[in-house]
Amino acid sequence: VQHAMAYAATLESVKAAAAIIKPYAKVTPVLTSATLDALAGRSLHFKCEIFQKGGAFKFRGACNAVFSLPEQSANKGVVTHSSGNHAGALALAAQMRGVPAYIVVPWGAPRIKLAAIQTYGGLITQCEPNVPAREQAAAKIQAETGATLIPPYNYGPVMSGQGTISLELLDQVPHLDAIVVPVSGGGMISGITVAAKGINPNIKVVAAEPVGVGGHGADVAASKAAGHLVDCPQPDTMADGLRAKLGDLTWPVVRDLVDEVITVEEPEIVAAMRLCYERMKLVVEPSGAVGLAAVLSPQFNANSKLKTCRNVGIVLCGGNLDLDALFKSLTR
Repeated sequence: VQHAMAYAATLESVKAAAAIIKPYAKVTPVLTSATLDALAGRSLHFKCEIFQKGGAFKFRGACNAVFSLPEQSANKGVVTHSSGNHAGALALAAQMRGVPAYIVVPWGAPRIKLAAIQTYGGLITQCEPNVPAREQAAAKIQAETGATLIPPYNYGPVMSGQGTISLELLDQVPHLDAIVVPVSGGGMISGITVAAKGINPNIKVVAAEPVGVGGHGADVAASKAAGHLVDCPQPDTMADGLRAKLGDLTWPVVRDLVDEVITVEEPEIVAAMRLCYERMKLVVEPSGAVGLAAVLSPQFNANSKLKTCRNVGIVLCGGNLDLDALFKSLTR
């Protein structure tokens, strides 16, 4: 394990973020379900980031990033490229600070996420749904406006903001043996991990990752297994918030400090979502249910390192999904 100072986020930077976002972000509740405990054969503690402002954990990182900018920079605005939750979160944080937010969104992003960006006053530019196109469009806006680029995950202040989930969760449930975190770009898991291990070095942190249709999209699992970043095709998954790739700032934390990666398939995500709705009465988007899917998977139960984890925290990271189909089906 490398010395923690090498990382873009540390326990100290996460504590500083907690102080910055305190006036704006919500302390989200931890909920439990006896039914799900029985299914999992362990005690599950659900950190409900679905109740965070903007409907997802992303507000924490965006808020820390926006409010830690010096005034001169902030006044020129912020820019990002994102498929949804980070974009909405950044627009909201910028609106709270009274500065413009320029948002590059790929074509085909969920309508509900576009609507959220507009509600929060974000200025939308649409582009082709691939990373180079997104980066190009954002760079153009930066050049024209002088806005500060706030990346969705591969950025210290964002990682530190997401890490505040750990501070709250370990305050709410100090006896956790493990925390399970959905992963793609790694902003949330890297912040959570440096903070959680800083507080309790023995706690296990587990990444939950969709493999997608065809089963080839799990780049975190592949990279962990290889010991270096492995390029995988983008996962074809309903978890639209989990299609990014690890960055050069998030990967070192995942490489050195994350204990295990559990991969899940599409039907497992649907089953976990359904349990959240039916048993816990919680609206969770597919990406948000991936942690529960991992804990209920045979892989998790067969893992010798995780067998002894009795008390498990699961981050329900977001609840922004298009419910049109549901309500249409109810309309006579």
